Amino acid sequence: MNIHEFYMRMALSEARKAFDEEEVPVGCVIVYNGEVIGRAHNQIKTLKDPTAHAEMIAITQAANSLQNERLNGCDLYVTIEPCSMCVGAMVLARLKTVVYGTSDTKTGACGSAIDLAKPGLFNHNLEVVGGILEEECRHIIQEFFLAKR
Repeated sequence: MNIHEFYMRMALSEARKAFDEEEVPVGCVIVYNGEVIGRAHNQIKTLKDPTAHAEMIAITQAANSLQNERLNGCDLYVTIEPCSMCVGAMVLARLKTVVYGTSDTKTGACGSAIDLAKPGLFNHNLEVVGGILEEECRHIIQEFFLAKR
């Protein structure tokens, strides 16, 4: 198992927590120098907060861990392609890399619906890696929405 798969499995564990809480099953971990410094799952319904995406909560945790609003050198792993709000926060936080599992053609902001991670678009460039454990990441989202129908 490569390093991206290792951390994506942690993000999938977070997504399962969201699933169990009847939240859209998205999970995220943030890694700095091999240490997980942020770990979260969607809590939009639980917190009654439209910004309570897994990535946003994990970014706040990571910033608190480093005692810095800049997350230079950090890698973020998330089970689904981040939305525009989350990519905006990643750029502002100066994350090094975003690694996601499955694409999101409706709201994905790393190239699927829109590309806010396009090099040169902002003053900070994010490295983007997609398709890590794509099948597992897609399956948990599909399973959640099929059960809702």
